[in-house]
Amino acid sequence: MTRKYDFLVIGSGIAGMSFALKVAGHGTVALVCKTTLDEANTALAQGGVASVTNLEVDNFDKHIEDTMIAGDYLSDPEAVKKVVTNAPAQIAELIKWGVDFDRNENGDFDLHREGGHSEFRILHHADNTGYEIQQSLIEAVKRNPGIDVFENHFAIEIITQHHLGKRVTRRTPDITCYGAYILTPDGSVDTFLSKVTLMATGGCGAVYTTTTNPLVATGDGIAMVYRAKGTVKDMEFIQFHPTALYHPGDRPSFLITEAMRGYGAVLRNLRGEEFMHRYDPRLSLAPRDIVARAIDSEMKLHGDDHVYLDVTHKDPEETRRHFPNIYAKCLSLGIDITRDYIPVAPAAHYLCGGIKVDTNGESSIKHLYAVGECSCTGLHGGNRLASNSLIEAVVYADAAAVHAVDEVGHISWRNDVPTWNDEGTSHPEEMVLITQSIKEVGQIMSAYVGIVRSNLRLDRAWNRLDILYEETERLFKRSKASREICELRNIINVGYLIMRQAKERHESRGLHYTVDYPPVEREVATQS
Repeated sequence: MTRKYDFLVIGSGIAGMSFALKVAGHGTVALVCKTTLDEANTALAQGGVASVTNLEVDNFDKHIEDTMIAGDYLSDPEAVKKVVTNAPAQIAELIKWGVDFDRNENGDFDLHREGGHSEFRILHHADNTGYEIQQSLIEAVKRNPGIDVFENHFAIEIITQHHLGKRVTRRTPDITCYGAYILTPDGSVDTFLSKVTLMATGGCGAVYTTTTNPLVATGDGIAMVYRAKGTVKDMEFIQFHPTALYHPGDRPSFLITEAMRGYGAVLRNLRGEEFMHRYDPRLSLAPRDIVARAIDSEMKLHGDDHVYLDVTHKDPEETRRHFPNIYAKCLSLGIDITRDYIPVAPAAHYLCGGIKVDTNGESSIKHLYAVGECSCTGLHGGNRLASNSLIEAVVYADAAAVHAVDEVGHISWRNDVPTWNDEGTSHPEEMVLITQSIKEVGQIMSAYVGIVRSNLRLDRAWNRLDILYEETERLFKRSKASREICELRNIINVGYLIMRQAKERHESRGLHYTVDYPPVEREVATQS
């Protein structure tokens, strides 16, 4: 079946849904998500949204500087300024859509402070801000008659001149997106033709064995754009959240929000000793890359598989009120966080790179935009400042919507796009060929392309991934399209990009830390 839409949105997190809401009314809109609307990284974001709102003590310059410092001065100053200065207006838009941020007894926002921030500027809804945002946007989308929602539809490839029989390389100057081939719940592949396509497919944490991301985070959009010869950048900068709940067997890992350290929780090793003073003067409120490496170092030094987060010195009632979901989750495992230390370990959490876009959110491929974690705006540089991601998503979704609405009237559908051809293919005889390869990718990435890297480890990852790539491409060519085989292709593509771009960066910078290139010492001021 062939469908035609003015706007095709692939992904249903904060980026995809806010874009869809903004362009609805300016043309027909299809919102495609590979599972259901509520399964997205957005829903798991506990901490909150960063925005300058308390003008008595905070200002844009402080937020900009905090972002540049956290990004190890690799951030694009234009992108940083754009997000920081546009944040308050987009907070107002979220509130208009029904998002309920916590307020104090005076009616002002109850602001948190997180690692790397010089002021209290994190708006939140208890400790499940992302879930509150996701549910509010889902309700807004469902109320909007101009948005057609396609749940359990999986995007396989974006359609370009390649599918019209033309040779496309990375030097082709006018690569253009005409829509996407979408796998439907009954196993058939539909052709979605679009004038404008938005990639909002989220991150790639599921490339690693241990991750806080939902297991749908397989880097699909990034892999599709890379295969279509689009520009992908800064993939080496994978942020490992320092404090995921250590409970072997859980996948994804449960996140212990950064806000808990902002609240006063202290990191300790298994001997009960505080250790952050040995690594950074900002102690437990240092940026995530520093804290994750410090925990990794302590674990390796003592042969431990986790450390502790201690919040037992805080008022128990206040702790339960601030972190009800964390309290309940830990209690279900026999851990009372008001009396017991919380076992934690780093886990793959956030991708700072992705599909390279300009200030309008447009990729190197014409009529193709990318927003949210799958995109690389330049905001994060070498390391994301806590709670900057959700606000980046809505700011760039707004910019992309404004630009796309202006453009869509000048674009026509391509009517010569062929339907998906799977003649001569069959279903894989043994699903174990796919599931085992997925496990292998996770093990390779976790062992060789993790928090601390080396040239030797990266070379080993290259060789192992190359074998898996060849095996998987052969399997894909003779198999009918399925979500499993497509996700395997995507995590191999994304793993390759992370590894290759890590090999190309001959320095330790931000989240990319390699023993072969010792980091340059930078003077860090303590926070008041």
